[in-house]
Amino acid sequence: MTEQQPQHDGVDLITAQWRAVRPDLDTSPMALIGRLSRASRLLERGIKENLAVHGVEPWEFDVLATLLRSGTPHVLSAGELSSAAMVSSAALTNRIDHLVEKGLVERAVDPAHRRRVLISLTDTGRELTNRLAEHHLIGEERQLAGLTTAERDQLTVLLRRVLLTLGDHVEDPAQT
Repeated sequence: MTEQQPQHDGVDLITAQWRAVRPDLDTSPMALIGRLSRASRLLERGIKENLAVHGVEPWEFDVLATLLRSGTPHVLSAGELSSAAMVSSAALTNRIDHLVEKGLVERAVDPAHRRRVLISLTDTGRELTNRLAEHHLIGEERQLAGLTTAERDQLTVLLRRVLLTLGDHVEDPAQT
């Protein structure tokens, strides 16, 4: 029986090149951050390809999913949506215009606060987003197929710790 050769990724090549020219440097941070960065790009590409099957861009899904997960009646102010979707208000305006044209969201003035704009899912938008959420999760499941459940759990804990170290703090989701 032959022993399987270990597999190498693109970051292995980069760190090997650094070791060759600068053996005095500890490239372990570069190896980890490089893998996180490359994984992010590859995951985003997979998500984009998966959503493209339905003619939807990732940013469209982000806005629609943010509205859907806000709960019934699936309405957020423009400011709340901008904050939750992590996009500037200028970018959000263009995105909402596009989604209004597609009949997926509606824009209305808040009757209680005339200067506040409310964005809501249309019935079509809600139905599409529910279908997309299922399709999206199947795609993400495929992307993580190389990990066991225990490995996913461990990676989730570790990545949460990295995000908290980087300042990504929110209120306790159980409290909202």
